[in-house]
Amino acid sequence: MTLTISPEVRSDLDEDVATLSRLLDQAPLPSYILNLRGVVLYANRPGDALLGRGKTGCLGICLEQAVYPPDLDEARWLAEALLEGRRPSYRAEHRLVDADGRCFWASISLSLLSDCSGRPKYLWLQAADINEQKNALLELVDAERRWNFALESAGQGVWESDLERGTVFYSPTWKRMRGYGEDEHVDSSREAWIERVHPLDRERVRIHILQADQLPRNVFEYREQHRNGHYIWIQSRGAPVEFNEQGRPVRFIGTDTDVTELKRAEARSNKLAKRLELALIVSQIGVFEADIASGQLIYDRRLRDIYGFDQHKLLSITDFQAAIFPDDAEQILSENTEAIRRKGDFSSTFRIVRTDGEVRTLMSHVTYFDDDGVSKLVGTNWDITDDVKLHESLVTAKRLAETRNAELQIAKDQIERQALTDPLTELPNRRFLEQILGDLYRDKQLPTSILHIDLDHFKEINDSAGHLAGDAVLKHAARTISDQITSAEFLARSGGDEFVVVCPGAADPTHLKRLAGNILSSLAMPFYFSGRPLRLGASIGIATQTSAYRSLDQLLGDADAALYRAKAGGGGRHDYFTEDLRSEIELARRTAEELLEAIETNQFVPYYQPIVDAKTNQVVSLEALARWQHPSRGVLAPAHFMKFAEERHVLSTIDGMILEQAVAQMQEWRHRKITIPSISVNVSLNRLADEQLVCSLQKLDFEPGTLNFELLESIFLDDEKDKFCTNIEAIRRMGIGIDIDDFGTGHASFLSLFRLNPRRFKIDRQLVQPIIESQEKRAVIKSIIGMGKTLGLNVVAEGVETIEHANLLRRLGCDYLQGYAFARPMPADELEGWLRHWGHEDRN
Repeated sequence: MTLTISPEVRSDLDEDVATLSRLLDQAPLPSYILNLRGVVLYANRPGDALLGRGKTGCLGICLEQAVYPPDLDEARWLAEALLEGRRPSYRAEHRLVDADGRCFWASISLSLLSDCSGRPKYLWLQAADINEQKNALLELVDAERRWNFALESAGQGVWESDLERGTVFYSPTWKRMRGYGEDEHVDSSREAWIERVHPLDRERVRIHILQADQLPRNVFEYREQHRNGHYIWIQSRGAPVEFNEQGRPVRFIGTDTDVTELKRAEARSNKLAKRLELALIVSQIGVFEADIASGQLIYDRRLRDIYGFDQHKLLSITDFQAAIFPDDAEQILSENTEAIRRKGDFSSTFRIVRTDGEVRTLMSHVTYFDDDGVSKLVGTNWDITDDVKLHESLVTAKRLAETRNAELQIAKDQIERQALTDPLTELPNRRFLEQILGDLYRDKQLPTSILHIDLDHFKEINDSAGHLAGDAVLKHAARTISDQITSAEFLARSGGDEFVVVCPGAADPTHLKRLAGNILSSLAMPFYFSGRPLRLGASIGIATQTSAYRSLDQLLGDADAALYRAKAGGGGRHDYFTEDLRSEIELARRTAEELLEAIETNQFVPYYQPIVDAKTNQVVSLEALARWQHPSRGVLAPAHFMKFAEERHVLSTIDGMILEQAVAQMQEWRHRKITIPSISVNVSLNRLADEQLVCSLQKLDFEPGTLNFELLESIFLDDEKDKFCTNIEAIRRMGIGIDIDDFGTGHASFLSLFRLNPRRFKIDRQLVQPIIESQEKRAVIKSIIGMGKTLGLNVVAEGVETIEHANLLRRLGCDYLQGYAFARPMPADELEGWLRHWGHEDRN
């Protein structure tokens, strides 16, 4: 038998250790004797086989070579503690890599062998392959975490009742929905539970308890008292999962869901239904439903009264056709047929002949809809016979009046007034406003000021409360603004929810700002519509004529620009147009134009900022940041062009330009033997949704694992948008890492994190920079880092401005650091010099 320890080496071992090695030759457990530097002096056969060295043996190798690199720091720390006497022999679990490159989990036992004087001399290591057990355990933990997460996300509390042991388990969610703390004791006896049930529900709950032994699954709803004293609705689902020898269930498991809001919604729905029924009764509107295929017709009681039908007679469409007045039959039946063909709706007026022979005129509104595959017409009819007679009388009177010349003149004046008046608010309209401004411009003796007013939140009110409420709001706003201006000032509705106040002869900023403040205060007061309070608000832009040669039409544009500034500032305020604002507008226009030219002439280049390991200060990655090499303004950071790029929808184009240059630079560094582990580039939302993204990436030359995409936290995947998810999965398959940028400023959920499965996330600089002075910010950073560790993610801190920041973040457990404390963003040629300097500098 050939042993893996040579006689020469064995002779160097102490006699006791040599004896031990001879015993270990026969042992089935992989065993090793190492010197204090970790070099193998002896390995038995199972030890050689474990590390894939059955033929060559492990003799002479440093065992650290077989430890999986991410686990090496921990293994060294444990071994050093053993050698320094800070811990006794220990067992641990590490990942090892055998000679064939297979990575596997192993259980490690490490002991210290000392000489006769008690000084450490050898290390005795035993190992066992536990890869299958470890992977099975990890899969079990993942499954349990997913299950718990699913229950937590669904808001379901879990309970388990063991009748034989007399124990009851309540999950944290079960307790929270009832107002208890996760560790708070809850009396789990049946009597205590029944006592918490609403008195009106107790008998029904007792019946469900009795039926639990007889049903495979029991579902019921009841009210239970919250810890704070009020009652909540609970939907309980339970089932037996264990039975005794007699077949009786002895253990039950179930879930509870808080359905209080659902019950309230049902109550509101019932209340609305009753109100609708009352409205139909008061208005004498009848409702019908017609099955197109079967011809069945259902009339409610009011409609049967209108037609004179018997309340108990089964009706069909032929009954309706027979009731139509002969002269109207062709039109109404044709409209019905057209509504069915285009699956739409229509309104009409027609006459019917009641069963008693009386002719009545009805108004009808009919809608087509599909009820689970059954085509139906649903509509309303109401009797307008008296209204028609009144209308006919009015028409006759109108015809008589139109013969009079005086009334013709009145009608003419009214038409002219309507052409210049907004019909809803009765204010001058846009056409009238333009006439007034034209007249004032021709009279150059007086300066003029304009207040451009836009209502805040009008769209939300219009969408939520309806168009009638929106019309009421506009009327209220018109009255409110009119009450604040003088007779010398002019108010017009320029369109939509916008109003314009023209102040001839007014140029005093104090007066104009006071007027704007009064208007804002008045519009901020609650306004009631149908008993419901509606809160308005407004933004105002003010502009004053400063030159006799500037047209009032241009002045209106200046007021509009000031209004835009007020809206951008959050609304509910007024801004004055200034020459500085004019300069800003001109700069924005010019910058937007230059931006498009910059893309065409490749003026965007990457600047690189290193990311370093917090423990070793080793450069682990570079972030490629976009810079604009402006021909006259120099190098511009994203703050100078990002907004314009988003407005012109070219941000994804710039991202692509930076990506292509960064990949090409990475390839050049690789050819020149300059080691750059990886490079990160930012990817915008539009770029991520681009259907051509994957195709463009396939044309780039990069090694898998050397390229990372940084996604803003606001790119939210909880909606499972296909275009995002498809591209992300394809990116991941190409070996491109996914990082989350500016973490802590957006709204990424844990569900989004799990779906995105990033490699690491970066804490936003706004959270990092105050940590020196703010203990609260330090606690937040520590929590975020802890969350990253829990999720298995590496954490990068951005905005590390000083060494003090770096040291504090290092103590908090942050993995990587990035910021001016190490290096500013720089072009590629400067970066190479920085890397040479950084590689030789003492940074400890």
